[in-house]
Amino acid sequence: MEELTLLNILRDFGIAFIVGFCWAVLFGSPKRLLVVAGLLGGMGHSMRFILIQLDFGMITATLAGSVIVGLVGIFVAHRVDSPPVVFTMPACITMIPGMFAYRTMLAGIKITDLSIVKEDPYILVEAAHNLMLTMSLLFTLAIGICIGALLFRKSSVKHISFKDVIGKG
Repeated sequence: MEELTLLNILRDFGIAFIVGFCWAVLFGSPKRLLVVAGLLGGMGHSMRFILIQLDFGMITATLAGSVIVGLVGIFVAHRVDSPPVVFTMPACITMIPGMFAYRTMLAGIKITDLSIVKEDPYILVEAAHNLMLTMSLLFTLAIGICIGALLFRKSSVKHISFKDVIGKG
């Protein structure tokens, strides 16, 4: 586990910024929104990184990071006059559980060979664990992004301020 220092957080933010920015380019986001996607990606992934380092667990940390991206994305969308999905989706790609999906796929391929399963029956447990972790993380990403839209379910949230949100609590 890495030490939780400002340098590590900034490094994590920087890498996630680049990933969010580049995915926004690949998604064809308008040029003026590429930096927004990068900033949201850096912010969400940094929140996840900090919470993982504080032992909140990967699923809880991913949910928190995607909720931040979703909530901030709703407010930013109206400041830049663009739909939030244009930059929230590239931002959340920084938190996709690719390593666990890859491990699930490899274990699935190995399971097709019965001699490997007989030699190492633990591979079934490993495959199931990685599959459940992958599905859980993808589910939390989807829920996290949607929370902002569900909380502010109006025809427009242009005129909602943080005071309105705090006053309802």
